[in-house]
Amino acid sequence: MALQCGIVGLPNVGKSTLFNCLSNAKAQAANFPFCTIEPNVGVITVPDERLNKLAELVHPQKIVPTTVEIVDIAGLVKGASKGEGLGNKFLANIRETDAILHVLRCFDDDNVTHVDGSVDPVRDKEIIDAELQLKDLETIEARIGKVEKQAKTGGEKDALLAFKVYSQIREALLRGESARTVTFDTKDEIRAAHDLFLLTAKPVLYVCNVDEGSAVSGNRYVEAVREAVQNENAGILVVAAKIESEIAEFETFDEREMFLNEIGLDESGVNRLIKAAYSLLNLQTFLTAGPQEVRAWTFHKGWKAPQCAGVIHTDFEKGFIRAEVIKYADYIRYGSESAVKEAGKMSVEGKEYLVQDGDIMHFRFNV
Repeated sequence: MALQCGIVGLPNVGKSTLFNCLSNAKAQAANFPFCTIEPNVGVITVPDERLNKLAELVHPQKIVPTTVEIVDIAGLVKGASKGEGLGNKFLANIRETDAILHVLRCFDDDNVTHVDGSVDPVRDKEIIDAELQLKDLETIEARIGKVEKQAKTGGEKDALLAFKVYSQIREALLRGESARTVTFDTKDEIRAAHDLFLLTAKPVLYVCNVDEGSAVSGNRYVEAVREAVQNENAGILVVAAKIESEIAEFETFDEREMFLNEIGLDESGVNRLIKAAYSLLNLQTFLTAGPQEVRAWTFHKGWKAPQCAGVIHTDFEKGFIRAEVIKYADYIRYGSESAVKEAGKMSVEGKEYLVQDGDIMHFRFNV
């Protein structure tokens, strides 16, 4: 399931530094705009402590975590929607991603230039928002003209619905709001909005890149961002990219843990960011556990058992009979699959079962 999160932001806010920490792929990081021209793609392992806990009980030959793709997209600048800088190419790269990690500079450093001369993350956010909104407005204007006449003269049901949806989104964009702020009542309206593939409809996580002293509690820049995005249906994560690059240099887990404890963090910003990106894509994990491997499998939240079976193999979905399900907490409590069965804690579920995050699954099928 190759779903992607795209890292975006103005030049010199720490995007490539953060990407390097995430993927260990050495994207060029330099103190000038357009350092990143081609998007760097990293396949990132999603941290999941449950895999190690299960492996301690099962003793498998290998552990296989799940992954998510992170794309480092070059820095946007004002005028990108009109092709300024390398705008058209950057916007095309964003369009191909499923969610956006918007990095904002929330630190002072005279040695790192700012493309607009001063540090103001809310202004920076609004610059990129405006460019994405303008591009979306172009899309809406091109599409709305095609359905408006049909809606007003012919009264076709599909045209009426599309015109209503497009009009609501256009009004939001003209107010300087993103498409994701518009809510719809029916599945048909939601589908019509989704089929536009708008840039500002994508889920977004604002990543506040702070200095070391602000890594735990944030700072005034972060608070300003929180206030600015409170009505956006978006998340916020505080990360100190410079610290994360130092953590990445440590060779052992114990060294990293000691460093994190010294600065007052329970978990690295990279781990928190990967988990947040995974959640941003509306993804969850079910598990399989056996002597050959303990493995995490990615599925969309809300999927039923046959769909999840298809993640392992299409034949599993086609010939689905039932799913044997053990809750992760029960597996850890009783220590083995056989002990869980003896305790009566394994359930047998049919085609309508909604799979939950952390479910340990075994599928029965017949093709």
